[in-house]
Amino acid sequence: MAISTLWLADFRCFTEAELRPDPEGLTVLRGPNGSGKTSVLEAVGWLATQRSIRGAPRDVLVRSGTGRAVVRAEASAGERAVLVEAEIPAEGQARTQVNRQPVRRRSELADALNVTVFAPNDLDLVQGGPAGRREYLDDVLVARHSRLDALVTEVDRILRQRGAVLRQAGGRPDSAIVTTLEVWDARLGEAGTALAAEREALAAELTPHASDAYERLAGVVEPVTLRYRRSWDGDLTEALAAARHEDVRRQATSVGPHRDDLELSIASRPTRTHASQGEQRCVALALRLATHQLRRDDLTEAPVLLLDDVFSELDAYRAAALVELLPPGQVLLTTAVDPPPVVQAGRVVEVAGGRLTGAGGGPRSSSPPPPPASPASPPSPPPGPSEGVGAP
Repeated sequence: MAISTLWLADFRCFTEAELRPDPEGLTVLRGPNGSGKTSVLEAVGWLATQRSIRGAPRDVLVRSGTGRAVVRAEASAGERAVLVEAEIPAEGQARTQVNRQPVRRRSELADALNVTVFAPNDLDLVQGGPAGRREYLDDVLVARHSRLDALVTEVDRILRQRGAVLRQAGGRPDSAIVTTLEVWDARLGEAGTALAAEREALAAELTPHASDAYERLAGVVEPVTLRYRRSWDGDLTEALAAARHEDVRRQATSVGPHRDDLELSIASRPTRTHASQGEQRCVALALRLATHQLRRDDLTEAPVLLLDDVFSELDAYRAAALVELLPPGQVLLTTAVDPPPVVQAGRVVEVAGGRLTGAGGGPRSSSPPPPPASPASPPSPPPGPSEGVGAP
């Protein structure tokens, strides 16, 4: 899987820009902090996931003073050519298309463009609260099996509905409220148990890959374990019934997959509380490498790797180990300084002032990409060859 051309228009600090990454190897995006390096990766991440890799709200993705941003990419998925387009308005609903067909679910992007993101905030997977680790598991599940998007969405919907009923009760449930809660408890019991089982299976599948990656990154023989811990024992429907009185009082659902956690340990030591920051960073990297390996096995080709400033806090040994662990495939890497000597770049692109410059091309495209065509409109052709980075 690889991107051949990426176009940006009014995205973050870019008025318009074009990037043609090295098709099979590493493209380094180099520039000072605040120059827009991460924004390029963020644009790719949006096309693949419809979310910001920085967790930023959508309106900040639109260049100040404009009403919308447009991001487009031509890519290859196996033998198939793919065009992914996104229109991101400052207000209103964003829309994404794959080969001119509207995307209604994030899972529909899984076969078009897959990415694995390594970013400085990955440390939150280890140091942060359970919500980030649950989101990590769900993202991997949906990326691997698009059918599970419906399950994740259904659990979220049921939890919102049950929460609304609990708030409606106001601490004093009548028979109608109890009957309604019993209905939602049964649904959450079924869907929540299924989601927890999928998460548990994924944690078990990730463990050997993460453990191997950690030991090679850290240079020690200490296994990493991922253990999914449920917030209830036994049958979930029964647990919800047992907790109903307390849930009504608190007006919140106290047990279920939204309260579960992914416990991480190094040689049986809890990573969050008993590991140094260096060890925690290695665990976070190991989780991403494990994910990348699973996706590569699923797809028979590697997803596009987005490495955002990952070498800034790694010593020479760990940087070299990380490079050795990266499988073949397309990689986009950002750095404010020269990358470590072990990094062999196929293309180096300088980023400054909302402009991209690099060997083989001028600063940027001479014209912005057109917005995604609506389903009722005839498709517009992608921009032709230009002075963009990597252009012939």
